[in-house]
Amino acid sequence: MTEMAEKEGTVLIIDDSVESIRLISAILSENIKLLFATDGMAGMHLAEQQRPDLILLDVEMPEMNGYEVSRALKSDSRLCNIPVIFITGNTGHDHEVAALDAGAVDFVAKPLNPPVLKARVRTHLRVQQQNKVIEQNTLKDGFTGLYNRRYFDVALERELSRHQRLGQPLALALIDIDHFKEYNDYYGHVDGDRCLLQVAHCIQMSARRPSETVARYGGEEFSIILPHTDSDTAKRFAEHLCASIRALNIPHLTSGAGAIVTISAGIVSEVPARDYNAPVLIGAADAALYQAKLLGRNRAVVVAGTGNPDRPTC
Repeated sequence: MTEMAEKEGTVLIIDDSVESIRLISAILSENIKLLFATDGMAGMHLAEQQRPDLILLDVEMPEMNGYEVSRALKSDSRLCNIPVIFITGNTGHDHEVAALDAGAVDFVAKPLNPPVLKARVRTHLRVQQQNKVIEQNTLKDGFTGLYNRRYFDVALERELSRHQRLGQPLALALIDIDHFKEYNDYYGHVDGDRCLLQVAHCIQMSARRPSETVARYGGEEFSIILPHTDSDTAKRFAEHLCASIRALNIPHLTSGAGAIVTISAGIVSEVPARDYNAPVLIGAADAALYQAKLLGRNRAVVVAGTGNPDRPTC
């Protein structure tokens, strides 16, 4: 078993006292990956970059105290599900209520009791891991293992917001297996399921960057969110995707697009304006997909923004 597999989780310590960080690290270091920051802003940046499983947060810090940090974390859709345990020398009832009101899941008083701290941390790490399993099960398509439409909708809204803030191009691909109903009718649903799984796996493998999100959009339709992707890069991706599906060489004798299984794809790339929304992006990609089908299928059409489609790429 690797060292990473043995770790119970990742804990971020945010505390302006180096001595406190050293003490907490000594208590927890055995089977937990530890990160640390000495002020609230640095801690938030580290949380965004590393996405820890749990945050241990000191209350009394200069400039940005623990309550403010916790509220900022809970207001960020990317970080709001990370549990926070407050660590403080203030043990009164009012302080505990304030910690819970600020979004904490627990409250540990100083001076620290090592067995108590270990037990609290391990309990919340275990709960967090269980929550992740539940979340994955509800956000994945049960048949293909890809993300489902529910997750796609959330991810697209998140990426749109991020690319609007950064002023960077975001691309979206909608993909349809050509004449899949005819495939099912001719070969049967067992072979149809096998074909669907092969295509889904191929599409997943074509998404080369961890930030690219592949989802089953519905039936034999798929979608891919491609962050930081301009139209030229989208064209190269489309060529690679179409070629990868053809390379599977799955026979399809009833297809009007060729003797093997192929796909049609519509891809839109856009630097989203502030008033740009998900339905607009989806609509542009869907229009490009429709154009690909009108042109005979077995190809992708790429749209730069919401203007006219470029020439087919494959």
